[in-house]
Amino acid sequence: MITAPIDPRVRIGHVHLKVADLQRSLGFYRDVLGFQVMQGYGQDAVFISAGGYHHHIGLNTWESKGGSPPPPGTTGLYHVAILYPTRAALADALQRLRSAGLSLTGAADHGVSEALYLNDPDGNGVELYWDRPESQWPRSSDGKLAMFTRSLDLGDLLAQALPTSD
Repeated sequence: MITAPIDPRVRIGHVHLKVADLQRSLGFYRDVLGFQVMQGYGQDAVFISAGGYHHHIGLNTWESKGGSPPPPGTTGLYHVAILYPTRAALADALQRLRSAGLSLTGAADHGVSEALYLNDPDGNGVELYWDRPESQWPRSSDGKLAMFTRSLDLGDLLAQALPTSD
């Protein structure tokens, strides 16, 4: 069955993650990445955002308090991708991760974007990335998108970071 494409204005609005320890997760999403707490929901959930939106990420322990990550080889969330507006903002995210002593699980140039990969404290995959302007996306000779995966030069990325006010 072929149907009409979805309305192009549709966007992914937010993600809601089950976590084992709410404070530990806030230590990552709020204290390291810099998201702001918009609202707590009792002792078991919190809603966080960038820029005052009602929430980009919900964190809860409703069904997962004290739980462990799903074992490898099972279905579930592969990663949540957080889009940064500029390469400099992504470089700032890398500086934050390094300052917190957090390790990446990968870093890639996909042609359309540059991405940093890591896991949150509950083992959820997290991608931090920025999109190049669409006019710079790689295309094949017939005009189709031609994404790739190449190593990302982290030193070059860090050189784009905005100066800190330390």
